Amino acid sequence: MARARTEERRAEILRATLEVIAERGYRGATLGAVAERVGLSQQGLLHYFPTKEALLVAVLEERDQWDTGGGARSDGTWRADLLGSLVEYNAMRPGVVQTFSALLGESVTEGQTAGEFFTRRYTQVRASMAAMLRGEYGETLPGGLTPERAAPLLVAVLDGLQYQWLLDPGAVDMPAAFQDFLRLLRPEPADAPDEPDVHSG
Repeated sequence: MARARTEERRAEILRATLEVIAERGYRGATLGAVAERVGLSQQGLLHYFPTKEALLVAVLEERDQWDTGGGARSDGTWRADLLGSLVEYNAMRPGVVQTFSALLGESVTEGQTAGEFFTRRYTQVRASMAAMLRGEYGETLPGGLTPERAAPLLVAVLDGLQYQWLLDPGAVDMPAAFQDFLRLLRPEPADAPDEPDVHSG
């Protein structure tokens, strides 16, 4: 019973953290602001999540569960037709994208808990994207790459667009730019057949 109550409380804290991030952005999502939202002291909040980094990583893990549930097949692999929809959805929640990007940037330094999360996540995402590309194009993409070689490029485009969009949203239309990239992956349309020569003799 106590374990169920703890999990319920953790879920409540994660929902509250997402709300605070949506309202105040990454910098404004302080432990104090989240604790106040759920009626805890800051020390009480630390009982469930020992650091702010641990709390935000848990939020990102939860977000991935929701996103994958809405954009994946039953076996967990992504669906190509919904990947663009996810980019559009991300464009409507800048605070969460900001949190992801900020933690990702910090995770490359030593001693960051988030580093384990992102390393594990990228391994899973690359495999999922390769499976999606294989389902879409088979063993070879139109440009000649295998799905495994193209998958890191696809992930790089997704995350790189987020950084550019966060810095200058007026100049970078993230959903449109991603659709442009997907067009690069598609095979060139076959040339139209030559018109028959209708010159009169």
